[in-house]
Amino acid sequence: MAYDFDRVIERRGTNCSKWDTDPRTIEGVDYPVGSPLPLWIADMDFEVAPEITEALTERARHGVFGYTLIPDSCYDAIIDWEARRHGWRIEREWIQFAPGAVPAAHMAVQAFCQPGDRVIIQRPVYYPFFRTVLNNGAQIANNPLVLRGGRYEIDFEDFERQARDPRTTLFILCSPHNPTGRVWSREDLERLGDICAKNGVRVFADELHCDILMPGYKHHPFGNVDAVCRENSMTVIAPSKTFNLAGLQATILITPDPRMRLLYENVLARNSIPRPNLFAITGLEAAYRHGERWLDELLVYIKGNYDFLVNDLQERLPQVRVMPLEGTFLAWMDFSALEPDPYVLQKRMLTEANVWLDEGWVFGPEGNGFERLVLACPRSILKEALDRIVRAFGR
Repeated sequence: MAYDFDRVIERRGTNCSKWDTDPRTIEGVDYPVGSPLPLWIADMDFEVAPEITEALTERARHGVFGYTLIPDSCYDAIIDWEARRHGWRIEREWIQFAPGAVPAAHMAVQAFCQPGDRVIIQRPVYYPFFRTVLNNGAQIANNPLVLRGGRYEIDFEDFERQARDPRTTLFILCSPHNPTGRVWSREDLERLGDICAKNGVRVFADELHCDILMPGYKHHPFGNVDAVCRENSMTVIAPSKTFNLAGLQATILITPDPRMRLLYENVLARNSIPRPNLFAITGLEAAYRHGERWLDELLVYIKGNYDFLVNDLQERLPQVRVMPLEGTFLAWMDFSALEPDPYVLQKRMLTEANVWLDEGWVFGPEGNGFERLVLACPRSILKEALDRIVRAFGR
């Protein structure tokens, strides 16, 4: 490999959310002296592609950081990336920006829902979606995923029931799905799109993990499935998960329908949301123009980490069931055979294993007994985490 993903980079003391946050401020669980090993928040412990660092450094050398326009080259980089990686030919006028995927989802609820409206989500799912709905005066309409034969599937009959409710106006799609690791088929997405369009339900497609795919799997952008999906959806993408640039807050919205774009633009204006800052623009363009080889090698490394995790747990802690990984860099693991109480599981993971994972219950009660582990770290860190977990739970 040209890039050294095994290299451990010290992130403590850099105001890093993953490594410098005190877990007691979030989890509310006492833990022994010494910080637990963090594999919870979904960012990588890898150095970014050198071309990104070089572009940011060169921009910083200019020394003037005033108000900044978004250059044509940035739009072109986004358009070229989507066409090259996912076969979606988007138009420049479809592109808008937001300071993050969660703020974009909040503003989508404000744009497309009235207080009291219902928003469909599919638990267990990325938990900020809950606040996104509730904080904007809407209600959650849960269409829980069904675990069959070790694989999560969509309950389409229930989804259609939820969509038929006249109060339901929005569906937040997570594709690829966080935390379960599913990559939805074109047929699944087409069926969801048809149901939503038939019932007047708009779609907000969170596709943050769309570039993180395991061998043999293909991501289908919701807005590129067919004309029905294209004209009834807003899609969010970003280099944040793909290239470890979450701190730059460069998030892209792709909305083909002009009325939906206008409704969203009105919310941006009402909230005085500015354009992306100049470093976000610089990093985004450099990533999409020059980061492809780095990404291809990263995907090989993440697959290697997943295989290592599966094989190690199968040998040393076979009671833990690891869900198949199709996309994302997130392992979704069922610990319920070892500890059925999710809150006891949480405490044991922090205080006995001294490892900090994302608890399954935060993704909804459907995640009780599960843990989410971030695979985007040097293998030595993953091995240390597994050694600690085996020592704590293998007794």
